[in-house]
Amino acid sequence: MKMTPAVLIVGALMVFWASAFIIVGIPSLTMKETPSEIWRPLTPLEKAGHRLYVKNGCSYCHSLFIRVNDWDIGAERIAKAGDYVGVEPAILGSERTGPDLSQEGGEHSDDWNIAHFTNPRFTSPISLMPSWDFLTESEITALTAYVQSQGGKHADLRQARQREWKKQAVEAYSGGFDRNIEWLHAQVPEVWRRMPNPYPATEAALQRGKRIYQQLCVNCHSPVGDGNGPAMPFLSPPPLNFTTLRRHMVENRYIGGIFYYQIMNGITGTAMPYFKKHLESEKIWDLANYLAVSFVGHTDANTEPRGIDASFEGAWENRYPPPGRERPDLPVAPPAPVP
Repeated sequence: MKMTPAVLIVGALMVFWASAFIIVGIPSLTMKETPSEIWRPLTPLEKAGHRLYVKNGCSYCHSLFIRVNDWDIGAERIAKAGDYVGVEPAILGSERTGPDLSQEGGEHSDDWNIAHFTNPRFTSPISLMPSWDFLTESEITALTAYVQSQGGKHADLRQARQREWKKQAVEAYSGGFDRNIEWLHAQVPEVWRRMPNPYPATEAALQRGKRIYQQLCVNCHSPVGDGNGPAMPFLSPPPLNFTTLRRHMVENRYIGGIFYYQIMNGITGTAMPYFKKHLESEKIWDLANYLAVSFVGHTDANTEPRGIDASFEGAWENRYPPPGRERPDLPVAPPAPVP
């Protein structure tokens, strides 16, 4: 056969379409979309939120899949192909300027997400994410619904947990400041309620705690710790007013363990997230000391019961007495024995 331009063009097209059929056609005809064990269809509101997510380029900074080597929020479950059945377009993203969102549903309360989308600095003071206040209220609601659906049936369980604890948290707050604090403390296990801060509240430790507070807490709890930060109007119940804690210390001395537990574990049902995947142990204790010294006026740092001093610790004297013991020269009663 004489090789002519027409023969070359036809031959090239035949090779192209044969290759396309092998690479695209056969897989599309033979692949089955099998839903994973956590998959469920999106609701109409969640689908509207997904369209907003795609339209506004959220995938440029957030991914929607967890890898084997991930070790952060959402890493409890590795992503599977069946998690994305029916999602069109399935834009998984590749950048993680912000956190992965594939298991975000129920990690935070609805009102936290609404405040976050309105202005990310309200909930994450050092966030690089742009504000979304150009969206309407209904659009922010839809976007929140989509994010809260991420994780499928697992997210639904977390959402149900958020709603259940929110009822109790709102009821406690409605009873007044004192009732609210009593309820919050009652949710802390006894061993933590009676545990003093094991780290001295040195100047360096307080400065570290202050920096953490400015990076993570200030726009909810405010610079003066009264809970009136810019996020407050969006949150129900509102952030805790730390200055009221002075009259609610266990045995008039313990507060460190309570701070630690609630910073570590968060308060489900409220906008207070957990920080056990953001902060190492010493950073949580430093933050607890900063809160205690700055807003309560007392820290139980390095008080009894205590064990062997850590090797790196220098000499330190606690200058922050509990209420009624403002004179450091007066002896402080020893703690009651732990039952």
